[in-house]
Amino acid sequence: MEDTHISLAHGNGGRYMRELIEQVFARHLDNPALDTGADAVPIALPAGEVLYTTDGFIVQPLEFPGGNIGSLAVHGTTNDLAVAGAEPLYLSLNAFIEEGMEIAQLERIVMTLAETAKAVGVRVVAGDTKVLRRGEGGGLYLATTGVGIRSAKQRPAMDLIQTGDRILVSGPVGDHGIAVLLAREQFGLRGELQSDAASVLPLTRAALECAGLRFMRDPTRGGLATVCYEILRATGLGIRLQQTAIPVRDAVASVCEMLGYDPLYLACEGRVVAVVAEAQAEALLADWRALPEGREAALIGQVDAQCSRLLLTTELGGERMLDELEDDPLPRIC
Repeated sequence: MEDTHISLAHGNGGRYMRELIEQVFARHLDNPALDTGADAVPIALPAGEVLYTTDGFIVQPLEFPGGNIGSLAVHGTTNDLAVAGAEPLYLSLNAFIEEGMEIAQLERIVMTLAETAKAVGVRVVAGDTKVLRRGEGGGLYLATTGVGIRSAKQRPAMDLIQTGDRILVSGPVGDHGIAVLLAREQFGLRGELQSDAASVLPLTRAALECAGLRFMRDPTRGGLATVCYEILRATGLGIRLQQTAIPVRDAVASVCEMLGYDPLYLACEGRVVAVVAEAQAEALLADWRALPEGREAALIGQVDAQCSRLLLTTELGGERMLDELEDDPLPRIC
């Protein structure tokens, strides 16, 4: 394939498209089934409950400190399975490529996607490519579907949450949102902050061993506060968070202060929010802090039936009500 940029011919079903799939996608994803031309592929599933999820990724820029849209697609999809209590097994991948995209950049992204999938332990077993006309896309959009298996041992769910339960977060919040913002070089700001995009499987596996686990969620779009609002709406139980307990990096806090953002509403891509019975909360915290992925984990709040709102106890000891997110502070963040 001698071309250096994507053309409309790469999406016409002919030789150019075949070469793109063979030399960029199938070669790096190391799965011969991807270039056989089959309309469907068989997959083997072990015993257990099958979980299925789907997601789309339109992040801008496509490459950012700590990852790119390829690694983000794998982490985002497999993390959704992990927090539901499943072991991810398979992915499908749809790539919507804009005419004029540099093929070298596309190949870098697919290579990273493949490396990330291998590290997580999932296989990309099916896929499709489409080419958009110049100006109709943001370089590259990805859509993924994930399949995993959940055992009967633990099935975390919102309806298990009770008053008195404690809320944990596995690490600092807002890293991904601010890292992507800085990569855009808007507002004259630059920095060395890395996205937290990563697999949460080590964290969820540890949490599933905790008898008091009620619920898990990865706080992506809308961040920590939005997860809390989802819990509030589903259970009718209020939540009290402690501002001083919530881990936020100094760089994130500084950018938020300058630009008027709230880190509690910013996307994370490698964190877990867990709700755990009060008696087991400290034990899970210790287990998480023993892992590299959870060394900055913290107990940040409690479910409280005495209130019906999301309240934040401030550094000064007062209380502030956190509103549900309405505006989109950072579009195209994932």
